Amino acid sequence: MPRRDLAALGERLRREERRIAFANGCFDLLHVGHVRYLQGAREQGDVLVVGVNSDRSVTALKGPGRPLFKAEARCELVAALECVDYVVVFDELNAESVLRDLRPDVHCKGTDYSVETVPEREVMKALGGVVRIVGDAKSHSTRELVARMAKRIVTSDT
Repeated sequence: MPRRDLAALGERLRREERRIAFANGCFDLLHVGHVRYLQGAREQGDVLVVGVNSDRSVTALKGPGRPLFKAEARCELVAALECVDYVVVFDELNAESVLRDLRPDVHCKGTDYSVETVPEREVMKALGGVVRIVGDAKSHSTRELVARMAKRIVTSDT
């Protein structure tokens, strides 16, 4: 969905008395950890809105060579998951402005965070919402998957 429509979506869902859960990430190489994170986030609300970092913000967060896939492709993959209701791209390095526009009931982060380390926790507190840590233990990493694939390619070339 277009970023400019996010505030109106939040207003409509609140009028319908639907509990809004929000999750965000780069989702650069979709893997089982992402799926479990988003399924856990969906359990926190009636509607799941997912923020996907823009290409520019992924590069800023992850470094040169990232993202592996353009935002449009990453959004399409995330949106194809049954647990996801809406996907929006955001350009900032964290989700604070998206949270201010959407005003979700719950902001979900993966298990590589604790409630105390979530960068947007103060924004959620100011909005009257909560932060929840969801998904399985962090044993999946795009960075590690890419490194393993590169190692296998190099090994098979020798």
